[in-house]
Order: sequence, then C-alpha cells, then structure tokens
Amino acid sequence: MSLETITTISPVTNKPILTRNGLSDADLLSIPETAVRAFDSFRRTSLSDRQQIVKKALKLLNDRQDALGKEITEQMGRPIAYTAKEVTTAVARGEYMLKISEETLKDTEGEAEKGFKRYVRKVPIGPILIMFPWNYPYLTLINSLVPALLVGNSVIIKPSPQTPTSAEQIQQAFKDAGLPDGVLQVFHSGSISQIEAIARSRHIQLVCFTGSVANGLAVQGAANDRVPIRVGLELGGKDPAYVRSDVDVKWAAEEIVDGAIFNSGQSCCSVERVYVDEKIHDDFVAAVQDVLKGYKLGDPMDKKTQIGPVVSKRSAEAIAAHVKDAVEKGAQDATPENESFKSPPPDGNFVAPTLLTNVNHDMAVMTEETFGPVIPVMKVKDDSEAIKLMNDSQFGLTASIWTKDVSKGHELIDDVEAGTVFVNRCDYPAPDLAWVGWKDSGKGQTLSKFGFDQFVKLKSYHVKDYPK
Repeated sequence: MSLETITTISPVTNKPILTRNGLSDADLLSIPETAVRAFDSFRRTSLSDRQQIVKKALKLLNDRQDALGKEITEQMGRPIAYTAKEVTTAVARGEYMLKISEETLKDTEGEAEKGFKRYVRKVPIGPILIMFPWNYPYLTLINSLVPALLVGNSVIIKPSPQTPTSAEQIQQAFKDAGLPDGVLQVFHSGSISQIEAIARSRHIQLVCFTGSVANGLAVQGAANDRVPIRVGLELGGKDPAYVRSDVDVKWAAEEIVDGAIFNSGQSCCSVERVYVDEKIHDDFVAAVQDVLKGYKLGDPMDKKTQIGPVVSKRSAEAIAAHVKDAVEKGAQDATPENESFKSPPPDGNFVAPTLLTNVNHDMAVMTEETFGPVIPVMKVKDDSEAIKLMNDSQFGLTASIWTKDVSKGHELIDDVEAGTVFVNRCDYPAPDLAWVGWKDSGKGQTLSKFGFDQFVKLKSYHVKDYPK
C-alpha cells in the first residue's frame, strides 16, 4: 500500500510549498505503544526536572521566533508583521503555566487526625493525543502541551496539514531541551480513518482537539466506546459585541475592527456580529468605515500589510456565500472605498474586509461561523434586546460589551452565555483565566490553574500508622 502524501498549498499563490508523508496503519498504531513506554518512565521524573525541560524549550522557541514566524506566514498567510508575535505570546502562556505549576499540582491535605495521613494527589493520566489547527498553531498547541508535560504525561501531536512545521519545530525545541525520546511524538495525516483509529487506541487517555464543530463531533464519536478516555474540545464561535450608546465610537470602532478582521477573521474568538444601540448606530458605522480605509490588504511578506489571504479557495468561497446570502436578504454592503481592497495579488485567496449593515438573524452571517473578515452590524433598541440577540446562538465562546459605565457592563455580562465575557476588550485569551467554550463551542478547558485539570486524575492516599 502506498503511503499518503500530504501537501501544503500556499494561500498566497495556490501552489504546493511542502509535502509530508503519512504513515502506514501499522506504523501509526505503534505510536501509542511508544507513548506508553515513554510515559512509564517520564511519569517518575520530578516536577522540578520537567519544569527545567519546559523552561529551556520555551526559551529556544523564543530565540527562534523570527524563523518560526516566517514559516507561519508562508504556510497560512498571516502578515509577517504579526507572526513572530504568535510565538512570543505562546511562550508567555507557557511561562505562566510553568510559574503556577508547583502550586497547582501540590497535594491537597485531608483533615488532620492523629495516627493518620490522608491527602489527594494529582497524577498524570497517560498518553495524550493533541490535534491542533492552522490558524494559531503555536498558541493552540502550547495551551495543552505545556500542562500535559508538566504533569508527567507523554504526548502525541498531529498538526494541521496546512502548518506541518509547527509540530516539528516544537518537537525539536523540546528535544534540544532534554525531553526524553518518545515522550513527544509527531505524526502527519489527512486521513479521518487513521485519526479515528489512533483515538480509539486503548493506550490513549485523552484527546484534545481544536477545530470545527463537525470535526470535533467526529473525534468525540471515535472515542465514545471507551470508558477511561477523556475528550477536550475547543470548537467554533460566533462571538458577539454589543456597543452601548455612551461609548466613544471612534475608539470602539478601532477596537472592534481589530477584533473582527485580525488574522483575516480566522479565529474562533473573532468578533463575528456587532450589535449597536440605535442612537449611535450611524455614527459607529461611519467610524468603522474610517478605520477600514486605513487597512492594507496584500502580500503577507510586506511588513506594511495588515490583512493577508484566507487559508484556502474553499474558505474564500464560504465567506463570499455568507455575504451574498445577507445582501440577497436585504443587508447593505457599507464597505468604504479602499484601493488595496480592489486590487490584491492575483493568485491568492485574498478576501477584502466587508462591512454589512441592515442585517438580522435570518442571515447566515449572523448565525453561522463565517471565519473571515466580515463585520455585520445590527441596530438594537436597548440592553435587553442586545443580550437576547447575543445569546441567540448555538455558540458560546466569548462575548464583549463596550461602555463607559463599567459597572453596568459588568452587570450585563452576568447574563451573557459565553465561557469568556469581556467589558471594553475582545479577542484576548488571558493565561490566568480559564479558556472554556459553552454550548457548541466545546467542553473542557485550557489555561489558568484549571487548565491542568484535564491532564490529571485524582488519587487519594489514606495511610494509618501501624499499631504499636
């Protein structure tokens, strides 16, 4: 049987730029066996030793940020001005998890009683499979990888075919930092059947998946027939922003445009729908138009470019379909004149930002994940209507409220159905807060002290002194 060839297509030129070989089914199933053997040794190492390895690996990644950033730009199209920052942000997240690991993983003492010692220990669970996406390959991998290794688990990682080198670079950094062989393995595959097969392996104790709802359900289904296995899912979003009438519209427009179209809108926590108090709606739209006039769409290798291509032709077509559906149902295209939006490089998957007004929830652009640089703006009468519409979604990842009255904003976010709620900020997973999806946006959590929970199991120790 010939091995699968996995090809990375440049979003800038739509030409092949990388290939990787898949594995035979037999070789694939040997990976969990290697992980079990490595785990049996690695789990016995001290937390201090594991901390030193992680610390060294993070420093190596930081030292290599420019080379790694260039690879991100080449493979998924984000402008070069921003890609090294992904690596440094991932390192900072890892360093935070490293900093809190000793306190988070310490034993929990039971009630004091003479002649007894009782405590609960967090112990590693075993081999973990991490499947992570192309849109933020280092950030999404670090979220799971660092706590998994600090606890003492072995890890198998499968990158997106779009960004294959991210996994290889991570593996090399940890190898250079002294991680024992077999503790961190990488495989490439575009085969759903192979992914399901490895997820079903009796050796795998946890599957962490970041990606679409459909693929997340497939992963969950593959693991459903085994009791011990856990599944952590970080899935899609349709994240709302609500702009109250008291804001400085120019400031709010700048912040929300950035939250909507950074990375060409290809983020699970991008702002994908905007509700604006009717009293300032027109002023806000005009402010968004002014902001968009200052953006440059173009070659991502140009340091002045702010918006690069979307990842594929298929993605570009899906975004265009959402815009078309909205316009056919009465939405207005309010995108301002911008020369770079009209004449992007000819061969890539360039999608200009689109500002839509007169939208409603009968349109896909307000209910389905667009994953592109589209900003739909809808009028609302008051706070009550805004909250009702924000919650009218199958997704619940993040949501934001923009207001000078921070106390009122704090009160309103109590009623918003999302795992992370912001006032006067958006699109920012803070490492000290749990990153968790509600509804179809996922289950399980990463980041913060709670980000260690899915990588451990509890073991209670109950020791009685021997009678004299």
